[in-house]
Amino acid sequence: MNLLEKEALIAEQAVKLESASPEEILKFAVETFPNITFACSFGAEDVVLVDMLHKVSPKTDVFYLDTDFHFKETYETRDRMEERYGIKFVQVKPVLTPDEQAAQHGEELWKSDPNACCNIRKVEPLTRILSQYEAWITGIRRDQAPTRANAKKIEYDTKFGLVKFNPIAHWTSDDVWDYIRNNEIIYNPLHDRNFPSIGCEQCTRQVAPGEDPRAGRWSGNDKTECGLHK
Repeated sequence: MNLLEKEALIAEQAVKLESASPEEILKFAVETFPNITFACSFGAEDVVLVDMLHKVSPKTDVFYLDTDFHFKETYETRDRMEERYGIKFVQVKPVLTPDEQAAQHGEELWKSDPNACCNIRKVEPLTRILSQYEAWITGIRRDQAPTRANAKKIEYDTKFGLVKFNPIAHWTSDDVWDYIRNNEIIYNPLHDRNFPSIGCEQCTRQVAPGEDPRAGRWSGNDKTECGLHK
């Protein structure tokens, strides 16, 4: 399928898929684009999609960006999910180790230049892994941040050059947690400790009552996204 054909398909399906269930969107995605992958962060939204995808297409690749800086609870959630679903998540690592990054860019780059740190540990690895696929699935939701408010269920990702599916874009946080509870889904225990959005340990803090759910990410500067989503 060439780019023009993909763009025509996306335009047509964007309207149809808007009213479809996440499971229906996943089924359409894996059947239309067999060479597809799912990017999992082990946050609440993504553990929901791991469960759905396992029921729809258990052999579809699921990868995670191992920045080397995740909370131990995040790695433990990964291990528990691998055991529950009998799958092996694809580990995608940065080119530089933490020590190499410190030697080349200085200690605690996440403080002096968080964008550069995210580029090294997230954006470049993501670009590398996505180059192997023609479509990807994410767990972003429209109400997570203003930068995500216009996300469609299917769209062409101009940043990475492939088709992007956002099956739960229309869901609220309550929808996510209703699914987790109703289906007894494994989730990161940090969510129970006021961490609604979980990234690297150095750049994520607890969120106080009344704060925006993403206020704990890159707290103290104007950065709101790691660069994975335009």
